[in-house]
Amino acid sequence: MANFSFILGIIGNVISILMFAAPIKTFKRIMKKKSTEDFKGIPYITTLLSTCLWTFYGLLKPGGLLVVTVNGTGAILHIIYVTLFLIYAPKPLKIQSMKLVGIIDIAFLGAVIAITLVAVHGTTRLTLVGFLCAALNIGMYAAPLAATRTVIKMKSVEYMPFFLSFFQFLNGGVWTAYAVLVQDYFIGVPNGIGFILGAAQLILYFMYYKSSPTKSTEEKGSAHLMKRQIQMKDVNGAHENENSRNLHKWKSLPKPSLVRQYSEKLVKTLSNTPSSLGSYNVNDIEKGLKEAH
Repeated sequence: MANFSFILGIIGNVISILMFAAPIKTFKRIMKKKSTEDFKGIPYITTLLSTCLWTFYGLLKPGGLLVVTVNGTGAILHIIYVTLFLIYAPKPLKIQSMKLVGIIDIAFLGAVIAITLVAVHGTTRLTLVGFLCAALNIGMYAAPLAATRTVIKMKSVEYMPFFLSFFQFLNGGVWTAYAVLVQDYFIGVPNGIGFILGAAQLILYFMYYKSSPTKSTEEKGSAHLMKRQIQMKDVNGAHENENSRNLHKWKSLPKPSLVRQYSEKLVKTLSNTPSSLGSYNVNDIEKGLKEAH
C-alpha cells in the first residue's frame, strides 16, 4: 500500500504540475494583447497563497516530500502569473489586485509562518497549518468559479480555460485517492471538493462550448464586414463620379447666343405689353433682330 500511495503521489505531482502550467496559454494571450481583458486575477492570487502554505505544510510533515515538490513548483509558476497579471491589468484592477497580493500573499502568509514557528509547537503546529491549507485549497478550487458568471452571461467559455478545469478535475481525484491511502484528511477533504467542483466546471464548459464564437467564425465575420465596407465605398465612389461627369457635361454645354437671348427677352416683353403694341409687324421685329446682331 505504501508503494501504491507513492506511485499515486508521483502521478498526482505530474497532474498538479500540468494543472499549474495550464494558465501558460492564457498568459501568452495576455502578453500578446498587452491586456488582461476579462480574465480574473483572484484564481492566481489565491492559488499562490495555497501553494506556499502547502509547501510549508510538507516541510512540517514527516514524509511530506511529494507535497513539497509539487506545491513548490506551483508557487514559483504562480509568482510569475501574478507578476504578469499586475503588469498588464488596467489601472483600477491593478491597484485592487496589488492590495489583495499585499494582504493575502505577503501579510497573511508571513503572519501564519511567523505565528506557527514562534507560538505553536508539536503536533498542534501541523494541525493548524493543515486546517489553513485545507480551507485555502477549497478556495483555490472554487476560485475559477468566479468566471462562471461571465460564462453564463456571455454564453461563451472564452474566459474559462478548459485545461485548467480538466486538470483540476484529475488533480482532485488523484490526490483524494492518495489521501485515503495515507489517511491524511487535510489533503483528502479539499481535493474531494475540488474533484466535484472540477466536474461542475467541465459540465458548464461543454454546455456553452458550441455557442462560443470560434476564431474562424470571427475571421469570417470580420472579412464579411470589410467586404461590405468596400462595396459601400465603391457605390459611393461611383455616385460621386457620375455626379462629377454630369456637372462637367452641364458646364460644357454652349451658352445661348446674344441674338437668342435678345429674342427670348423681346418675345417675353411683347407678351406682357398692352394690346396697342400688337400692331407691330413680325417682319419689323425680325429686321430689328438682324440689326441688333
